Order: sequence, then C-alpha cells, then structure tokens
Amino acid sequence: MLRGPWRQLWLFLLLLLPGAPEPRGASRPWEGTDERGSAWAWPGFQRLQEQLRAAGALSKRYWTLFSCQVWPDDCDEDEEAAAGPLGLEWDLNVRLHGQHLVRQLVLRTVRGYLETPQPDKALALSFHGWSGTGKNFVARMLVENLYRDGLMSDCVRMFIATFHFPHPKYVDLYKEQLMGQIRETQQLCHQTLFIFDEAEKLHPGLLEVLGPHLEHRAPEGHRAESPWTIFLFLSNLRGDIINEVVLKLLKAGWSREEITMEHLEPHLQAEIVETIDNGFGHSRLVKENLIDYFIPFLPLEYRHVRLCARDAFLSQELLYKEETLDEIAQMMVYVPKEEQLFSSQGCKSISQRINYFLS
Repeated sequence: MLRGPWRQLWLFLLLLLPGAPEPRGASRPWEGTDERGSAWAWPGFQRLQEQLRAAGALSKRYWTLFSCQVWPDDCDEDEEAAAGPLGLEWDLNVRLHGQHLVRQLVLRTVRGYLETPQPDKALALSFHGWSGTGKNFVARMLVENLYRDGLMSDCVRMFIATFHFPHPKYVDLYKEQLMGQIRETQQLCHQTLFIFDEAEKLHPGLLEVLGPHLEHRAPEGHRAESPWTIFLFLSNLRGDIINEVVLKLLKAGWSREEITMEHLEPHLQAEIVETIDNGFGHSRLVKENLIDYFIPFLPLEYRHVRLCARDAFLSQELLYKEETLDEIAQMMVYVPKEEQLFSSQGCKSISQRINYFLS
C-alpha cells in the first residue's frame, strides 16, 4: 500500500495519464476556460503527457528485454523488434534537440512500416543536413532501439562511402561484396537495417546495385527475403538549401516549430536532383522515387547547443553549472555572419570541449 507523498504522486500521475478515471466533480488546475469559454491547457501539459506515455512505453520495452534474458524459452523472437519503436519515441523526444520534423517523421514512418504485416517494399529514408545536426545520432537511435546488440548485431550493416568503397577502379568488386552482404543479412535476419553514410560520395554503380532492393515486390516474390528492411542514407548534400529556407522563414516571423515538411521537402528534393557533382541525385533511387522520404535536419541554434552540452555532462555522470553550458555554447562558431544564428558545426565536438573544463 502506498502511503504519504508517494500515494499523492501516484494519484497525480493517474490523473495526467490519458483515459485515467477522475473523481466526480474533481477540478483540474492545469486546464480551464478563458473569458470566451474556449478551453485552454497549462503550457507544457500535453508535452508532459507525451513524456509520461513514452516513459511507460520505455519501461515496457526494458521489461521485455529483461524477461527474454531470464526466461528465454518463453520469449517471442519478434518481441524485441515489436517493442523497438517505444524506446525510439522516448529517445527522439528526450535526447534529440531542435529537430521536430525528424522526430515526427522518423517515428511515424518507422513505426508504421514495422507494424505492416507483409511490406511490399523496403523503407528508404534519406537524411540531409549540415554536419553535427543529428543524422548519425538518429541512425544510432534506430539501431539501439531495434536491435539488442546495436551496431554489433548481425542484422545491421553500416557502410561509409569513403572507407568501405574508397577506390573507383574496384567498383565491380565493391558491387559484388555489397550485393553479397545484403543478401546474406536478409537471409539471416527477419528484420534488417542498412546504413550508408556519406551517401553523396557513393559510386553511381553502387547506387544502381541498390535499386532492385528498394523496388516494390510482388506479393509472392519476397518470402525468401527479409520482410522488413530499412535503408538509411546519410548525407550533407544540400544542407545549405535547408539552412537558407529556415533562415528565410525565421526572418519572415515564423517560429522554428511552425516550419513543416511542405516548406522544405520540395526544395530539398529538387536541389538534390539538380546537383551535377554527385551521383546520388542522378541515380534511379531518386529519379524513380525509390526513396520514401527526404528528411531535413534543421541547423541548430545556441539553445540547442546548450542542451547538447548538458546531455554530454549527464552522459558522463558529471556535475555542471549553467554558466559552463553557456561558455561551451559560446565557443562555437555561428553563421550567417550578420545574424550569428546557426552553429556551423551543430553539436559536433561538444564532448571534446567539455574536457577543456575538466582539465
């Protein structure tokens, strides 16, 4: 039996959770009506509800993982994948800063795809934005939440263009190796994830090899392949266009959170296609609409850099002062020259800057 303040806290949380029963006639101080009779809610209340739901989902996920370790005979091998988006929601809401479009779109598309019983196509997402805005960070979130072993999982393959495919003269060998690794992984795993970093630097021949894996499949033709396959393409390509559009909207009086995909995706896709110095925009992946979504990562502002610095301290279990967060954020270079609005490196190198204050 809960007593004292614990009982009060539990009752309060019950009232906050959606669908929770309320005592008849109970007042809700966080809600009310204005002089015109319109309903209002305490600012941040909806956000709190979302975080509570995500926290509950996360605890369910970790209980699933724990029970699979303790009682493996009773564990459904697909349970981990089914629980993955629940932890992903928490990570995107709490750990990712300044990327409301990414948060909404990644969660919706990944969850919807994994809940499809027999998808007829691999899910292909292309992340675009400046360095340090969170592309690799979100990719890692997906890996960590969908696979117990993370990047060490046999069901995940990550390729860095300049590292894994550095020499154009060996492209035929790379094509064979890439096709073999994709085929082997899909035969081994029920759910697979392939990440291509520096996608704009991939040789056109490698991009063409990927084409058939992103096409729609006939219902009877995909049984031998992994039913759920996700391809992530990470690229700095046309991050400048994203920044230009965002800056223009902010100058016009829009708030950052009011910016939508309709503002950005048409510009981004058109610019990628028109870029002449890379093969990605001219590949069949783009021209035949095999990429499901081009997801823009917005440039990060001073307030986001502060949050990244705070998270870096917390991740190392270190105490920090608010003044220290300001000092770290002020060390970054901000552009454009006149507005000094966006961090030119996003949140990159934050961890290294923290070491300066610890020495």
